Amino acid sequence: MDFGGIANSFENKCILVTGCTGFLAKIFVEKLLRVQPNVKKLFLLLRATNDENARHRLRNDVMEKEVFRLLREKYGEGFYAFIWDKVTPVSGDIAYENLGIKDISLKEEMWREISVILNVAATTNFAERYDVSLIVNTLGAKHVLEFAKKCVKLNMLLHVSTAYVAGEKAGLILEKPFQMGETLNGRTGLDIVAEMKVVEERLKELRADGVTKKGETVVMKELGMKRARLFGWPNTYVFTKAMGEMLLERLRENVPLVIIRPTIITSTYKEPFPGWIEGTRTIDSIIVGYGKGNLTCFLGDRRQTTDVIPGDMVVNAMMVTMVAHSHQPSRFIYHIGSSVQNPFCISLLEDGCYRYFSKNPCIGGDGKPIRVSRVTVFSTMASFRTYMTLRYMLPLKGLGIANAAFCRLFHRLYNDHSRKYNFVMRLMDLYEPYLFFKGCFDDLNTERLRVAMKDDGMVDDMFCFDPKCINWEDYFMKVHIPGVVKYQIK
Repeated sequence: MDFGGIANSFENKCILVTGCTGFLAKIFVEKLLRVQPNVKKLFLLLRATNDENARHRLRNDVMEKEVFRLLREKYGEGFYAFIWDKVTPVSGDIAYENLGIKDISLKEEMWREISVILNVAATTNFAERYDVSLIVNTLGAKHVLEFAKKCVKLNMLLHVSTAYVAGEKAGLILEKPFQMGETLNGRTGLDIVAEMKVVEERLKELRADGVTKKGETVVMKELGMKRARLFGWPNTYVFTKAMGEMLLERLRENVPLVIIRPTIITSTYKEPFPGWIEGTRTIDSIIVGYGKGNLTCFLGDRRQTTDVIPGDMVVNAMMVTMVAHSHQPSRFIYHIGSSVQNPFCISLLEDGCYRYFSKNPCIGGDGKPIRVSRVTVFSTMASFRTYMTLRYMLPLKGLGIANAAFCRLFHRLYNDHSRKYNFVMRLMDLYEPYLFFKGCFDDLNTERLRVAMKDDGMVDDMFCFDPKCINWEDYFMKVHIPGVVKYQIK
């Protein structure tokens, strides 16, 4: 592998980024513009009605974000002059062929000039509508690949997936591809075309019956979870991402392809500054709940480790693979995580939240500090279900109702508690595979890449993606929780 100066390798390159309003894509765009201002052009695909709307979205939803602070400080009043010289907003959508790009001259320019495509676009909702998730996560990957095949200078297509396409598998999970129709439980009959027909037929039935849009959404979400679990995946998100990988593996031909599978992504470790985060990530709902004083219990085995990785390390790995594997007509898969090299212990999440918010309480709506206390920890899902039933449902069921007024009050209380109970239990059903995940993500390919960098003399903190350098307690207490407080807790 010839790295030849990672930042220098992007000079005069044209790169297409999909999903550019997302967390990872913003970190990537900022980093590239900061370390290599002589990149020729960044084409950023945005869902927009026209070019003017795309430009507006790029400015408001991307460039105005805090992550671009250092670049704004560097260029001052010339910031947007620099941006519009280097960045071209593209109105389109990976849900459509040719990425939905209607501007013919722009499309032809992209096919002539683009050398790298980074596909980060995805819907990450675990229980997304099945039709939406199939179109974006599965067919979207195919549409990006087809677009890549038309790019005459293409060096690489880098597709961002998720390590949890492995489902609930225990033990060491290898960096290996999915074959078309492969399932996690050995069940036969998985066919992507057939899945599309299942969706199409169900939608026809619902619309023929006059089902409301809201009712249709409920049914399509349930269908996605049902189909995912039929073939061994825990939710719609990872199921449709796995099928997207299958299409890439089957159809890629000679396209140089790299699939990056990050684990649970957290706030930035160092760049462009520590602690930047956007959106409530997987473990951050726990931190937010703790800080606001709403968390009364914690579900998870405190002795267990889990796999988390800072967002800027994922982006560093992306950029290194773009350089290392350009012009190689083959496929590589990388797990980007920490469970092998430097696992994160679940106990730090619960203990760290208590210690942090005890010393640095959030301020409530009444202007007073929110006091936190130790929460009840449940190490099994069964014990949690028992607690929820005893704590929230049985007390109401056991009330004796003396008159009509109290009866009406009871029904209001019971219905309110039932809704909250059902909501929490559905949420726990979604997160159970991650809270009690027993797998460990092999990163042999990723470690070889790190070693190759060192052998090539590229020991550079600017592109570090080695989790061994992270002190998790220091990062969690001084970087990640403060970042969540700053950007997520209002």
